[in-house]
Amino acid sequence: MGGFFGAVSRRDVTMDVFFGTDYHSHLGTKNAGMTIWNREDGFHRQIHSISNSPFRTKFEKDLPDFHAGTSGFGCISDSDPQPLLVRSHLGMYAITTVGQINNAEDLISTYFSDHGHQFSVMGSGKVNSTELVAALINQRDSLSEGILHMQQVIDGSMTVLLMLSDGSIIAARDHCGRLPVVIGKNEDGFCVSFESFACTKLGYSLVYELGPGEIVRITAEEYETLSPANQEMKICAFLWSYYGYPNSSYEGINVEVMRYRNGEIMARDEIARGNLPKVDYVAGVPDSGIPHAIGYANRSGKPFARPFVKYTPTWPRSFMPSNQDVRDQVAKMKQIPVQELIEGKKLLFVDDSIVRGTQLQGTVDFLFESGAGEVHMRSACPPIMYACKYLNFSRGNSDMDLLARRTVQELEGDEGQQHLDEYSDGRTQRGRCLRQAIASQLGFDSLEYQSLEGLLEAIGIDPEKVCTYCWTGKE
Repeated sequence: MGGFFGAVSRRDVTMDVFFGTDYHSHLGTKNAGMTIWNREDGFHRQIHSISNSPFRTKFEKDLPDFHAGTSGFGCISDSDPQPLLVRSHLGMYAITTVGQINNAEDLISTYFSDHGHQFSVMGSGKVNSTELVAALINQRDSLSEGILHMQQVIDGSMTVLLMLSDGSIIAARDHCGRLPVVIGKNEDGFCVSFESFACTKLGYSLVYELGPGEIVRITAEEYETLSPANQEMKICAFLWSYYGYPNSSYEGINVEVMRYRNGEIMARDEIARGNLPKVDYVAGVPDSGIPHAIGYANRSGKPFARPFVKYTPTWPRSFMPSNQDVRDQVAKMKQIPVQELIEGKKLLFVDDSIVRGTQLQGTVDFLFESGAGEVHMRSACPPIMYACKYLNFSRGNSDMDLLARRTVQELEGDEGQQHLDEYSDGRTQRGRCLRQAIASQLGFDSLEYQSLEGLLEAIGIDPEKVCTYCWTGKE
């Protein structure tokens, strides 16, 4: 994933960009960067790895070097180092991107095979995606035309911010609007952001949300649309169920409110089916599972509790270390039990999703080791059957890395892959078999998933505007 925050103003925006970017730290753990512009010094850029230290501690020492810039943006990137500075026939500009390119090699072969182009590569040999995006943009005679060209030829999804040599910022939401882009305003200028709460917390009033594929130019005085929005939108459902921050809203729907509603719908439907287990407490797997669990507890009438908490002062994100064994160990060390709420108790936990099941297995083992009598698990979204091809959320080497998909293969072999819709639906025989098999494998006393219909009901916008590819495989 990744996120960004930018601002253009009649005053210094360095601290706004610093704090606004820091507010996107939940969206990535690999790289981060800031670029600040002022009329006297032009562009000043810094990039740091944030794999073992958070954004704020890495960039605090850089703040004096940014020289009171009146324009700037920062990014959190879970992929390549960025922002980049680019010089071309379209002028000099800074660029940052969020998205996924699935056909990078094909694009290089098609558009850059004349031996007149070269790209810097990462240690893996892959081209920096942001550099490839800039090269595609530079194939046209204007930035707007270049962005439209880039959006058209990329297989995947790409949201872009450009900062030009006059200090203005161009923001382009990805073609189908899978990610949000919002604009805020204060008395001195404008900001542009992925997370809406970053704008409001810094004193900007939200004034505009870009439509799918829309391109907007932002100055200290105004914002103007350079290319209008597309009709079709497929915004990512995981914005609400998992990686969006609780204070943010997308398409007018607040994340925290949606999660309460989602948990309520899950409990409502279980009560209607007569499947609600007798438990002492309902709890959420920290952190994003907690609001789903609150909604579930409110509707089910079961008391909400926190049988364990995460110790985060020194390890705020368990997936920061690059080594899987170290990540698993850190995740285990962070889980601090409240023995009085675990020992001998029947517990129902709600998690935001179940992707590969690795850390969830550790959580279940930890709960039983701490004396739990029963552990029932609920997923706040349907079984994930397809690796995301747009936003790098559930990507892996293959779909078989996904717990649900791998279990289908174990249950029925290749034949099962022809019936994924049935396996996703807990009302079918195959769906019940999937849940029983995963529960047995991971040690749950029971397992249920939110239905796709229930999730879309909780989001509350037109279902045709929501991307559900990772559950249905349909674009």
